[in-house]
Amino acid sequence: MVVPVDPTLTDAELHRRLVYGDETALAEAYAAYGGLVRRVAVRVTRSPAAAEDVAQEVFAQLWSRPYAFDARRGSLRTWLSMLAHRRAVDWVRSEARHRKDARADDSALHAIPDAGPGPDETVVDRERSLLLHTALAELPQPQREVVHLAYFAGRTYRQAAVELGIPEGTAKTRLRSALRKLAESLADPPDPALERGA
Repeated sequence: MVVPVDPTLTDAELHRRLVYGDETALAEAYAAYGGLVRRVAVRVTRSPAAAEDVAQEVFAQLWSRPYAFDARRGSLRTWLSMLAHRRAVDWVRSEARHRKDARADDSALHAIPDAGPGPDETVVDRERSLLLHTALAELPQPQREVVHLAYFAGRTYRQAAVELGIPEGTAKTRLRSALRKLAESLADPPDPALERGA
């Protein structure tokens, strides 16, 4: 249902109705300022889908905390624009963190020793391969699944999370824990001769 914008609508009246929980006031505020909020968000995020999410967050905050708006400090239009800008900047920062984390997880691939034997070090490489497979087998099943998807099936931790039906944060935590355990397992064991003091 399209709510018509009342040209005589004042911020003070709209605010008063929002404070009293008048749902039609929220619909009127959205009809009056929704386009503006989305435009501000699109300029910052460069993503129409993200702008829609930002708009929902902005109007959800207006509904849940209408008293946060102070008409003495400026217009509702200005306040909603500022709120949209802040939320959009938060979205951009969050996306940048996600991309950085994904790159960090991808670079962890190089931390696992190459299991394939080279022509000059056949025996050493076979031993390393055996150690790696043993260390992988000792991982708990949930961690082993994430490592397999990330490093043997070429998935990102986000894709692994979707395939396993778990939250992204859980997939990332399992992957990091697994890599830590693998690094500990694959660390060079102490030389027995040094331990005896020889």
